[in-house]
Amino acid sequence: MDFKSDQLNQDTYQSLFKKLLKPRLIENKMLVLLRQGKISKWFSGIGQEAIAVGVTSALHKDEYILPMHRNLGVFTTRNVPLNRLFSQWQGKANGFTKGRDRSFHFGTQEFKIVGMISHLGPQLGVADGIALAHQLRNEKKLTAVFTGEGATSEGDFHEALNVASVWNLPVLFCVENNAYGLSTPTSEQYNCEHIADRGKGYGMEAHIIGGNNIVEVYEKVNEIAQSVRANPRPILLEFKTFRRRGHEEASGTKYVPDDLMQYWEEKDPIANFQDFLLKEKLISADEIDQIEKEIKAEIDENLQLAFDEPPIEADLETELNDVYRAYTHEVIEPSSKTAEKRLVDAISDGLRQAMETHENLVIMGQDVAEYGGVFKITEGFVGQFGKERVRNTPICESAIVSAGMGLSINGMKAVMEMQFGDFVTSGFNPIVNYLAKVHYRWNQHADVVVRMPCGAGVGAGPFHSQTNEAWFTKTPGLKVVYPAFPSDAKGLLISSINDPNPVLFFEHKALYRSVREEVPENYFSVPLGKANHLKEGNQLSIITFGAGVHWALAYAEKNPEVSLDIIDLRSLCPLDEDAVFASVKRTGKVILLQEDTSFGGIASDLSALITENCFEYLDGPIQRVSSLPTPIPFAGQLEEQFLAKSRLDEAIEKLLNY
Repeated sequence: MDFKSDQLNQDTYQSLFKKLLKPRLIENKMLVLLRQGKISKWFSGIGQEAIAVGVTSALHKDEYILPMHRNLGVFTTRNVPLNRLFSQWQGKANGFTKGRDRSFHFGTQEFKIVGMISHLGPQLGVADGIALAHQLRNEKKLTAVFTGEGATSEGDFHEALNVASVWNLPVLFCVENNAYGLSTPTSEQYNCEHIADRGKGYGMEAHIIGGNNIVEVYEKVNEIAQSVRANPRPILLEFKTFRRRGHEEASGTKYVPDDLMQYWEEKDPIANFQDFLLKEKLISADEIDQIEKEIKAEIDENLQLAFDEPPIEADLETELNDVYRAYTHEVIEPSSKTAEKRLVDAISDGLRQAMETHENLVIMGQDVAEYGGVFKITEGFVGQFGKERVRNTPICESAIVSAGMGLSINGMKAVMEMQFGDFVTSGFNPIVNYLAKVHYRWNQHADVVVRMPCGAGVGAGPFHSQTNEAWFTKTPGLKVVYPAFPSDAKGLLISSINDPNPVLFFEHKALYRSVREEVPENYFSVPLGKANHLKEGNQLSIITFGAGVHWALAYAEKNPEVSLDIIDLRSLCPLDEDAVFASVKRTGKVILLQEDTSFGGIASDLSALITENCFEYLDGPIQRVSSLPTPIPFAGQLEEQFLAKSRLDEAIEKLLNY
C-alpha cells in the first residue's frame, strides 16, 4: 500500500494514525469483555478501520453520517464520549437508548450520527431524506451512509440510489465490500465484477477505493466531498476490504480459506500504516508507545465509569411515555364561515393550509405534482408551492417512507401519499420498524404522515380496496386516524401534520365524492384520540369508523324506532376508550362495526377492552360485524356480499332480540 502524499503533513499523518488505533484498541478490549460476559454481542470491524475513520475525517462535523455495525471509527472520530459508548453496550442508562437497544443501533443529534437498524436497507433512504432537507434549505452539506456488500441486494438499496439520482441528492453511498455476507461469498450475492459498476445504471458517478489504505480513503473521500458540496449530487463509493472476524463473534470464520485470510491480514490497515510512518520518520516508536498508553488509559478510565454505573432500573411510566414524543394538542377553533365540501375537497384544503402554515413541510408521492395525484387532492399545489415541496416520486414506497424519516431527522415535516393504501406493503418495513420505534429507541421523533386512500365499494378489486388499519394499530409508536366526514378529515389531517409523531391517515375512497357537509374554511384542528358521539340512544351501541359510520347512520334513519347510540371513533390510536365504555354503559348492548375482516381486526381488541372493563354492564354478547374472510372481490354483487354492511341489519335485529 502506498501511503505517500504531497498533501498531508506530519501532524495529519499522526492524527490519522491515532484515529485508526483508537477503535482497534477499543475492539481488542471489547473482545475480552465479550468472553467475560460483560457485553452481549460484538460485530468486529478489525481490519476495516480505515474506511470509517477516513470517511468521517473527510466530513464536516455538522454533516450527518449513518454508520453500520463495523464502523466504530465513526463514533470515535466524532469524539463520542467513550463512557457513553461503553454504557450503551452494557445496556445502562448513560448510553444512548436507555437500555432499549444494543451495539450501534442508536443515533445522536449531538454528534450528527444516525445509527442503523437490523433491517439494513431503510437507512439508505433515510440518508436521502436528510440530504433532501439540506438541498431544500440550500445548505452546502452532504450526507454519508454506510452499508455492506450483502445489503446491496436489498430492494431498499436500489430504491434509495434511484431516488438520490433522480433528485440529485448530495449523498455518499459508502459500500464496504468485505467479501462475505455472514458466510455467503460475493460470488453468490451478485453477478457483476464491482458493485461500483451499478452506478452506471443509476446515472451516478462511482469510485472504487482501497478500503485498507487510510490515506487513499481520506484523500479521495475528501476530494469527492469538496466536489459534492460545490456541485451537489449522489456518489457511489465501493471500498474494497475484508471482514477478518465473524459476522458477529459467535459466527466464527471457518468458511474463509486460510490463504485468503492470510492475504488480508498482511493488508492490515494499522500495521502497514505504522510501518510506513516509522520508515518515513513521521513518528517514532516511543511516540507510538505513548499514544497507545494514552488510549488504553482512556479506555480503562471510561470503562470503569460504565462499570460503576448501576444497572438500569425499569420504570413503567418512563417506558410507556417514551413510545411517543410528548405533544400537547394545539386547539385551533373552527371559524363560523363555512362552505359545502366533499371529503376529498376538505382533505385537499387541510393539506393546502398545512403547507401554507409549515414552510418546512414536504409532500411526496407518485403523481402528486402536476397531475395532482390520482384522486386530485394535490391538484394545483405545484403552482402554489413549487416542485421542490410537492415531489413526484419513483415507484418505491420503502425509500420514500425512509426519506420522510430523514427529513424529520433534519428538521422538516413530511406527508407521503400512498397512491393506494394497499401499496403500503411495499413500504411496510420502514413504517413499523423505523418510524414506529425511533423515538422509543433514541429519542428521535418521526414527523411523518402517511396518507392512505383505502376501502372497498368502488369495484376496485383485491389490490386497491383494502382497509388495513389493523396492521398498524397493533404497532406501538404509530398513530392511526380514520375520519368519516369532511370537517373531521380536514381538522384531523391538520392535527396529524402538527403532531411530531408518525401518523397513518386513512381516507376512504368511496367517501371521497359521496359525502358532503359544511366545512369551516379556516385552518382548524380536531384532536387525535377523541371520538365523536353522533347519536345518543339507550337500546344498542354501534361503535364504528370510516364507511361504517355511514352504514350505521343509514340504518338509524331507516329505523327511527330503534334507539341507537352511535360512536364514530375517528382516531383508532390513540383510542377514546372513555367514549366507548360510556356508550356501552348507556345501552348494555354493543355492535362493533368495521369494514375490515374480523380476525385480528381492531373490533377484536375493542371487544376485549369492553369485556375487561364493562362486563357487568353487558346485557348481551358483544357482536363484531365485519367483512367476509376473503380477499376483496371485483364484481359488484360479490363485493356487496363481502362487505360488513350486508350483515348489519341482521346483526342489529339479533342483538336487540337477545
